[in-house]
Amino acid sequence: MAVPEDVGCKNENCIKWAQECKRAKIYREGKAREVKSFGGTPEKGCGKFLPIDK
Repeated sequence: MAVPEDVGCKNENCIKWAQECKRAKIYREGKAREVKSFGGTPEKGCGKFLPIDK
């Protein structure tokens, strides 16, 4: 099941969270309809990663 793109992520431990993930960006900007943590680790990202549009 796909996760809608307006669901934010608050998992600061994920290796891709800080600079690469659109879910983290919408969480930090307060634009998320819903906030979750998808289980990324300092060594790997999660399966719900969305790249930030450049």
